Amino acid sequence: MELRHLRYFVAVAEVENISRASLRLRVAQPALSRQIRDLEDELGFPLLIRSARSIQLTPAGRVFLEEARGVLLKTDDAIAKARAVALGTGGELRIGYAPSLAAGILSTAVASFTQIHPGIRVELFDLSTSEMLAGLADASLDLVVSVPHKPGVRGPRKIRWIPLVRAPWRLAVRATHPLASKTRVTPADAVAGPLLIFCRRDYPEYSAMLEGWLGKQHLNPRLTREYDGVNSLLAAVESGQGVALIAYRQGRPVAELIRLKTVSPAPKPVCIAAGHRVDRGQDKVLAVFLAELRRAAGRSVTVPE
Repeated sequence: MELRHLRYFVAVAEVENISRASLRLRVAQPALSRQIRDLEDELGFPLLIRSARSIQLTPAGRVFLEEARGVLLKTDDAIAKARAVALGTGGELRIGYAPSLAAGILSTAVASFTQIHPGIRVELFDLSTSEMLAGLADASLDLVVSVPHKPGVRGPRKIRWIPLVRAPWRLAVRATHPLASKTRVTPADAVAGPLLIFCRRDYPEYSAMLEGWLGKQHLNPRLTREYDGVNSLLAAVESGQGVALIAYRQGRPVAELIRLKTVSPAPKPVCIAAGHRVDRGQDKVLAVFLAELRRAAGRSVTVPE
């Protein structure tokens, strides 16, 4: 069975006449009749009831007509999308990102990219690290902006990471917190917060960084709660539940009641990178977006000391 068999059958079924269908398809009537019979032979049951004056669908033919239409619609849609991407005139890019890391970079890149490829829709998804890795693994995401992830069981092994910029760590505190009046705070100050953190399961790199940093300071932090994203984490800080160590870039607004404090000694600045599957390395549209990301990162500014 080939797609032409489905197209011929749909045309005949819609007009209920071989002659009119042959004119629509520009196919000789004997050849069209033969193709429909070949389709029925392939299926093993009749699709049409033929008479001298008309053609009617069998019950099985009515069911097959709806399914065949669906197959042809999906096929045409797939061809159109592939052609648009190949020509750079359509399609979509699905991008996962961490808001606290991508601020001031991603929005600028998207704006520039859409001017170059106005026909390509860019979809953005605010996700955790584990969700981004899963998206790359099952190809539901084309690109992620996050912290580079080492190959392992939690995500796809073949990811290419393109470093964009490094961001310093800051301690987020409520404006009325005692640490808000200090110019610099120590790691001991941070863990006395109490210290609020991102969910260990969803942000493994953050947990590893935090444990390594505090281990060097010989500190045992009082970790009270875990949060699933930067918005909920900062909301907890704003409400006075504790303090939080975050990698922060200029471009993301901070609530009026939150202050960002320099910690000394601080963890090493975090590398913000774009990641995509290695098998997408020849994708021209993706390459254009990556170029805009690198350009936006070069113009971005970190939070001042």
